[in-house]
Amino acid sequence: MANQYHACIYITLRPSVLDPAGVAVESGLKQMGYEGVAGVRIGKYIELQLNATDEADANKQLDEMCDRLLANPVIENYCFEISQLVT
Repeated sequence: MANQYHACIYITLRPSVLDPAGVAVESGLKQMGYEGVAGVRIGKYIELQLNATDEADANKQLDEMCDRLLANPVIENYCFEISQLVT
């Protein structure tokens, strides 16, 4: 029997990858007077629901999804949080 899980996936550029969007946002914030801002990086946030036999299977599926489609493992890191939905 499959359980339903909710996943929150966070995808960020690897620290060695330049982030021109982050630089632009940081510059804009500083121009607006927020001088204490530094190191702005732009990422992606994805939520989804999936069916899996158990939490280990859900983790395996999410790793595969991120590696194959959701993230570019060459330039991005990802992490996720999952929780079982109660039906």
